[in-house]
Amino acid sequence: MVRVAPLLALAVALAAYDAWAEHLPSVSTSWDVVFIGLLLIPATFSLLLLALPFREELTSWRLLALSLGLAAVTILLELAGADPIANQTKFAAVALLGWWFLQFFESVGLVLLVAFLITPVDIFSVARGPTKHIVEEQPQVFDALSISFPVLGENSSAQLGLPDVLFFSLFLAATQRFALRTLATWVAMTLSFGTTLALTVWADVSGLPALPLLSAGFVLVNADLIWRALRNRRDEPEPAQPD
Repeated sequence: MVRVAPLLALAVALAAYDAWAEHLPSVSTSWDVVFIGLLLIPATFSLLLLALPFREELTSWRLLALSLGLAAVTILLELAGADPIANQTKFAAVALLGWWFLQFFESVGLVLLVAFLITPVDIFSVARGPTKHIVEEQPQVFDALSISFPVLGENSSAQLGLPDVLFFSLFLAATQRFALRTLATWVAMTLSFGTTLALTVWADVSGLPALPLLSAGFVLVNADLIWRALRNRRDEPEPAQPD
């Protein structure tokens, strides 16, 4: 219960902010970027950092069941108009799914490969692919497939797509599984989202791909450890073949 209390307190605080953000004093766009990028996004992803010790206590099927259960709860909450709470349950559902996916990665080399592969895919999707179409033509769908970070004093929000949350969760859990730098990775990845937000506002565009900087943060912080793990794996002797 001691470990759960801070997690629940933070989740409640974030839901309360979500519910009351538009009633708070508004600030300039620059300060909105600072507030969301350096406070709200890190606070939200602190939930994953606080919950990470529980990951190894959950079986893969329990992770999947919890993720699907929270997804169902999210749908019901959204239908009931309880969007602030739904925003939190949606975040948790996707984060747990990222933890579940990690079971399919037998080595850190596979995580590295995914980090490289998702970068061009995300760039294409946002520039010319399905993400661009959804954002411009079906914003209500994008709302359902994203996590909201409400702007102070306004009825609007910055948004991160669910794949961004999923890969953040997967990369963070990978640092625990493969003995990488967990806290430094968390800092680099949260700052990557803030940087993408700032670049989006500066460029005055509807959105920029978040996964390239997220992947860069994960890889750069852990480059030496990943290289060492790959080298050790390469140098391992092959098992003897039976005669």
